[in-house]
Amino acid sequence: MAIPEAERSRARARPPVRAKVPLRQLLRVASVACGIQFGWAVQLSLLTPYVQELGIPHAWASMIWLCGPLSGLLVQPLVGHMSDRCTSRFGRRRPFIVAGSVMITFSVLIIGHSADIGWLFGDREGKRPSAIAAFVFGFWILDVANNMTQGPCRALLADLTGKDHRRTRVANAYFSLFMAVGNIFGFAAGSYNGWFKVLPFTLTTACNADCANLKSALFLDIVFITITTCVSISAAQELPLDLFDKAIPFAEEGTGQLRHSEEAFLWELFGTFRYFSRGIWIILSVTALTWIGWFPFLLFDTDWMGREIYGGKPNEGQSYNTGVRMGALGLMLNSVVLGITSVLMEKLSRKWGAGLIWGFSNILMALCFLSMLIISFVAKHMGFIGRNLPPDGIVIAALMIFAILGFPLAITYSVPYALISTRIETLGLGQGLSMGVLNLAIVVPQELKYINQ
Repeated sequence: MAIPEAERSRARARPPVRAKVPLRQLLRVASVACGIQFGWAVQLSLLTPYVQELGIPHAWASMIWLCGPLSGLLVQPLVGHMSDRCTSRFGRRRPFIVAGSVMITFSVLIIGHSADIGWLFGDREGKRPSAIAAFVFGFWILDVANNMTQGPCRALLADLTGKDHRRTRVANAYFSLFMAVGNIFGFAAGSYNGWFKVLPFTLTTACNADCANLKSALFLDIVFITITTCVSISAAQELPLDLFDKAIPFAEEGTGQLRHSEEAFLWELFGTFRYFSRGIWIILSVTALTWIGWFPFLLFDTDWMGREIYGGKPNEGQSYNTGVRMGALGLMLNSVVLGITSVLMEKLSRKWGAGLIWGFSNILMALCFLSMLIISFVAKHMGFIGRNLPPDGIVIAALMIFAILGFPLAITYSVPYALISTRIETLGLGQGLSMGVLNLAIVVPQELKYINQ
């Protein structure tokens, strides 16, 4: 009897039934998150201040970061959809992971050398339009590359764990753990201000010490992403898609499963929304609301420390730069807590349930953000801003908030992905597309935020 086309389409979206993948293999596959997150950490700790050093007004800095949600809105769902149907002999996900890593390397070289590129095109002291143009181009390519790499990697982990919910949670906890490790190294690199002495060739006529520190940190990013990508793709033993058809002649019937043609494209993603269960909509809604809170913190955390706690301004004295480096230290502490939480994630989920932990973490996140507002208010009315460094108590309180936020951030990095992966499986969607669905809930609120600004 001929197999219906809809059944063949669902079979293509799923990996074949296989023996359980060893946990150490999942750990190696997830390691690429370390390289990706090292670059993100360098961005979050150094790029916003660097944008302003180039002469871009503070109000416009967030517009440059618009590329992140914009590329996430378009690139990750499309890449996920394409990777679900990729017929490369190297597998479905690995070609996209490698291509994304190559793009990351290319983009960080442009960003790190933006001041030098501007100098070659005639920039001098004062206005630096060529450097700004090079920086923005490289930055947008970097965000596209990060989204191109991260989505297929999470989808690959979901492929390897299949319908084993416990292993899915463990795999996403591994991913979160390596994000924490990448953060620790990245924020440590961002908080160190002597890289131009370690790599003296980064210091040029157009690139001062702060610029050289950024350039050096980005060189380290290339090393990290290269090593972790090699470890990850060598650990993943993917089968080409045409072998999936032989391994799974047809998919099991399930209530509410979708029927798609093989030739469906990106619009298929939006057409699937009407089939989502109430549980999936709750996951997407909570994720969207959560990231409305996270994004301003992740974007302006070191800038907040430099401006609100140390009372400095970019290019005006050392107070701002000192605050930025202290903010990077706080983010490193945040990453330590994030890593510890990731290690304990499976035990916490089994004891109290992933949903309950997620809800508690969001409440804790809100309380921490409220505490930041209170500290800003107190610092403003203590009278030290503009005259002295902040009291130790204010700095310690700010660092404690940064560290505590590592717990809810670890939950945000892992629990929603595990939940959506297990619940969307019954719809017959590939894991690449399911990661794109969740990513929409992350980037759409960010787009709305920029529109309101």
